[in-house]
Amino acid sequence: MVDFRCTHMRIDKQLVKNKKIQTIPINFLFGIYNADETKNGNIMKVALLEVKINKHKEHIKVAIIDLNGTDMFLEYD
Repeated sequence: MVDFRCTHMRIDKQLVKNKKIQTIPINFLFGIYNADETKNGNIMKVALLEVKINKHKEHIKVAIIDLNGTDMFLEYD
């Protein structure tokens, strides 16, 4: 695992399109920046995902962005 200093969960927009993952628009705009502080775009929609680990299940909203072939970045807490 590599620490990309990711502070929000992100999912690749092409993966969302290919898998037909449900999305919802957000009513505010925020920028996404790469580890080198270059801007990677703005978030305008989120994907709705269900995460299951053993018997634990929760629903999360994940920012949609172009990740250039990487499926998803997980945030650190």
